[in-house]
Amino acid sequence: MKTLYAAKTIEVGVHPHLMLFGLSFDSDILMSTALAFAIFLFLALRVTSKITDGVPGKLQVFWEMILGMVTDLATSAMGERGKKFVPLGVTLFLFILICNWIGFIPSSMHPGVSGDILPAPTSDINLPLAMAALVIVWVHVESIRARGIGGYLKHYTQPMAAMTPINIIEEITKPVTMTFRLFGNLFSGAIMVGVITALLPIFAVPFGEILWKPFDLGIGAIQAYIFMLLAMLYFGMATSHEEHAPEASH
Repeated sequence: MKTLYAAKTIEVGVHPHLMLFGLSFDSDILMSTALAFAIFLFLALRVTSKITDGVPGKLQVFWEMILGMVTDLATSAMGERGKKFVPLGVTLFLFILICNWIGFIPSSMHPGVSGDILPAPTSDINLPLAMAALVIVWVHVESIRARGIGGYLKHYTQPMAAMTPINIIEEITKPVTMTFRLFGNLFSGAIMVGVITALLPIFAVPFGEILWKPFDLGIGAIQAYIFMLLAMLYFGMATSHEEHAPEASH
């Protein structure tokens, strides 16, 4: 019976919402996204104001670690031209990481009964879809810049003209796979919390959440890295020429 109750309490895409200009907006997702942006902006301003060539502080060390990771990844995928996309990669990784980790904050007024007031924004499909669409549109723009219109259209016919429909389908599915990879893994964390809170006795619910939440931190970091990794790889493939193809496959 408890398992059935747990299944009934897990809902997809159900959020408190507000209406504006005839459109429905999830108010909790908007608040948590705004909080994630504020944290990201604070960290960026803080590290730039405290940056030093001497002994770096903890925040600068953390930022330099992320910068080094993204730089190594971008240059290994694209060579020197990859440095152009490092700021985007750092922004994607850190912003998604903050969004994912917001779900770690216990913000439910009644655990096991009501949802979080500040859920992870990436556990709702709208934010991952918007970020994936932005990345893929940017990828195609950079592909046209690097190859020209003729080269851009030609790459759909590679390695042979018969592959054109498959190549087009592949491009269409890229934002879909990026979206569901991020959303699915974050939403699965919410499902696990829902199952735990529904199956445990009421007095044990807080302990169940405390035990599971650390796993959410690890999943959130991995998914932020994977989203950024896919973005860098897509930019690498989109901006490579025929003679540079081996470089992009490293």
